[in-house]
Amino acid sequence: MDGHAAREHSIEWRQIDDAWQRIESWLERNAPATFASLLPGASEAELDELQESLGVRLPVGLRALWSRRAGVGPETTPWFMPEECVLMSFSVVRRVYQRQMFLRQQDLEDQQRTGSTEEITVWRPSWVPFAAMDADALTGLCVDAETGRIWYWCEYAERRVQFESLTDYLEEMADALENPELAKEARVGLMNGFLVWGVPLNEAERAAWEPLGS
Repeated sequence: MDGHAAREHSIEWRQIDDAWQRIESWLERNAPATFASLLPGASEAELDELQESLGVRLPVGLRALWSRRAGVGPETTPWFMPEECVLMSFSVVRRVYQRQMFLRQQDLEDQQRTGSTEEITVWRPSWVPFAAMDADALTGLCVDAETGRIWYWCEYAERRVQFESLTDYLEEMADALENPELAKEARVGLMNGFLVWGVPLNEAERAAWEPLGS
């Protein structure tokens, strides 16, 4: 890694680290149940093992985030991040990546069989999933290891860039938690010690949910 690359690595790592520290400090004070659900950070060896199992270079931002917290525990945790997401554990990251790559291969084979020239982006090898929007992780967010952008995907054909970077995503979360006015716009609240991003659909949970700054 040359000097410029090293500086870029240091800057991005520090930005992610600073944003996550703001988030985690807020969770510890205000949402202890969510804080308790966070898994410990991954070691360099664990990150290298994940990278090898996926066969794609892990983006620096994800390495920084996962070195702090490698997802959440197996118990159900409400969606506590922007876009109503929850951090994936490494086992879920692997499962989602392998499933999406399998679907990608199927789509490529279908195109070859039919002679179709239409370019359909089902999944890209450079996409590394990190946040799920449903219990089965059929919808979520991934970081493009080539561009650093965060993409939204779902079990259907919809794919779109959701954030320009992981830094933007985490800083937006930290800002919303620390500024009640921003949190109101983002519809963030607390429920039984959990941070919940988005108003719960379940009636009982909705009754226990209180918006931030209320």
